[in-house]
Order: sequence, then C-alpha cells, then structure tokens
Amino acid sequence: MSPSKNIFLIGPMGAGKTTIGRYLAKILRLPFVDTDLEIEKRCGTNIPWIFDVEGESGFREREHKILVDVCSMPPSIIATGGGIVIREDNRKLLLENGVSIYLQASVAHQISRISNDRSRPLIRNDDPKGTLKKLLALREPLYREVAKFTFPTDIGRPKMTANKIAEKIQKIDYGF
Repeated sequence: MSPSKNIFLIGPMGAGKTTIGRYLAKILRLPFVDTDLEIEKRCGTNIPWIFDVEGESGFREREHKILVDVCSMPPSIIATGGGIVIREDNRKLLLENGVSIYLQASVAHQISRISNDRSRPLIRNDDPKGTLKKLLALREPLYREVAKFTFPTDIGRPKMTANKIAEKIQKIDYGF
C-alpha cells in the first residue's frame, strides 16, 4: 500500500536524501522528486551558478517555489535541499503536506561523501568541515521540529535505510 501523503526527506547535505529517496520511491511505488534537481531543471543551470548570480537568498526563493509546487502534486517521495528548513514558511509546508523523515548524518560522514563535490556552494571555502559543523548546529533543531521520524545514515547501506523507512511508514497509520 502506498502512502496518500508526501514523504519529505530532510537533513544535511551528504546524508543520502537523493539516493535513499530513489530507493524508497521504488519500494513504495511513488514518484520521486529531488528539489535541487528540479530547480536546476527549471532554471536550465546548476545550483552553484544560481548562488553565484543570485546569492543564497535567490536560491532559497527558488527552493520555496519548488516546494510549493511539489506540495500540490500527487503523493511523492521528495528529497529536499539541506537548507529547506531555514524558512519558517517551508517548515509549515513540510508539516502540512506530508511526513518528514530526518536523515541524520555526522559531519565526518558528510565530509567523507561530499568534501570534493564542487557542486555544493556552501562548502566551497577553506574550511568545509567547519562550515558543515555550523550549518548542522543551526539546522538540526529545525530538522527535529518538522521530522516525524529520524533515521541515522552513517552506518548501513542506503537501500537498507530505505527499507527501514518503508517498513515504519507501512506499519503505522500516520494519517495516510
């Protein structure tokens, strides 16, 4: 049985939202949407370019518009950008339009996955580890504010995590 509401995957960059989301969508037979990929598709360019030209505020506005759009779609698995929880109106949309799953990752795990990824504008600096620590300190309370469940992603394979999430969602009626 597929859920009748959206399932939002939230958490820091490098937590595995896109990878786990794709597996989860297959398991639950739901469409998969990645908000970052959707922004790039609609803009015809990549996120670093948007940050360079419009700054983070321009990117966040585009991100908000995408979230509004995906909330009006049929139930889907939605991998969000790590900073989507910054805006209060986004947190409200997440709470009102589905169930949010916080994919928790340590800074060490994030570094191992994304330290050489030049497509991540927030860590294109001399201290990516320090930046990730600051971002996590600011955002973790916001992830927890909207999350119905938390799943650590430092250990285990993404497919295994997706299976655990699917089991949790299918076992318990959370208004689906």
